Amino acid sequence: MAAIFALTITSTARDHNGKFVLVIDAGHGGHDCGAKGAISYEKNINLSVALAFGRYVEQNCPDVKVVYTRKTDVFIPLNERAAIANRNKADLFISVHTNALPAGKITRGFETYTLGMHRAADNLEVAKRENSVILYEQDYQQRYAGFDPNSAESYIMFELMQDNNMSNSVELAKLIQHEACSFAGRTNKGVHQAGFLVLRATSMPSCLVELGFISTPDEERFLNSEEGRDLLARGLYNAFRKYKNKYAKK
Repeated sequence: MAAIFALTITSTARDHNGKFVLVIDAGHGGHDCGAKGAISYEKNINLSVALAFGRYVEQNCPDVKVVYTRKTDVFIPLNERAAIANRNKADLFISVHTNALPAGKITRGFETYTLGMHRAADNLEVAKRENSVILYEQDYQQRYAGFDPNSAESYIMFELMQDNNMSNSVELAKLIQHEACSFAGRTNKGVHQAGFLVLRATSMPSCLVELGFISTPDEERFLNSEEGRDLLARGLYNAFRKYKNKYAKK
């Protein structure tokens, strides 16, 4: 099963001119709207929070180079998002997303994911939804070597793959979860593992955040408010700063 999906991982040797490299990925974009709420699209929420997060880093961390996978409303294939991080020899990759549930279901909260096999059915459903973006790519069957984002069997391969950065990824996820929830006053839905393609393809510690549920009316309003987006961006920045202070010299 491991042969289902193979990706070239670049060398992790660092050459940043002394700078720590952070890649911020705003999920979805262009013709891929992501999850849809009553008044908004996920792609726009992701981009606003990602850019605000990046600005906080740029303004307060002169020793950090911030790279964005997108800064406008454009479609970027999943493998290219990871390739951007790999080409820039990133020290950290953070992908920003917004969650959703089927019509009629209500829940609230912020959650963070690292790469791994789904530990519960809910985690698998989140991974399936986020990975389904590859269906917008005309040659996805060739590019992803037969991976089916809607098939549970396709995720078995993740048990056969090792991620040397897992411990750091989990530490980053815990920091993000704590800082974002406490600073922005969000319900803490915890740190989880799931088989996200965009994380599998990166060669550095990485995680994916789900800012809240666009399908829950009060959360959608919060996610579309200037205050809400700023609080979430500040929470992400606080977590990044703590992670960098702890690991940048290691």
